[in-house]
Amino acid sequence: MLKGISPLLSPELLEVLCRMGHGDEIVLADAHFPGETFGQRVVRADGLKIPALLEAILPLFELDAYVESPLAMMAPVAGDSLDPKVEAAYRKAVDAVAPKTPPIARVERFAFYDRAKDAFAVVMTGETAKYGNIILKKGVTPC
Repeated sequence: MLKGISPLLSPELLEVLCRMGHGDEIVLADAHFPGETFGQRVVRADGLKIPALLEAILPLFELDAYVESPLAMMAPVAGDSLDPKVEAAYRKAVDAVAPKTPPIARVERFAFYDRAKDAFAVVMTGETAKYGNIILKKGVTPC
């Protein structure tokens, strides 16, 4: 056990976060996401919900300040609707650490999949919320 680091972060996930560079993206994927299909690196975080992972990751992870939005979620497919509580829970976790972060962008489903294919890693969680996936773009740690 390390002091100051959430026990939700596995050694494998900590290694991935450390190896990422500026501009790299990581997908926190819901339990239904085809992570093994899209991900070059897949980290398992079964049973963990995304808001809790955001609370654990964001104190250690600088979001990219040089892009319009360092956070992106999948936009609903025509005919589907979003549960606003999902994004609100994610935003609450983000705002606790980085309150000046721009709004979360919504990305069309297949564009989201394309970004996931190019992401540094996909973290498969136990999140069951519909449209619960989120992409984080890593920034530069301030001096």
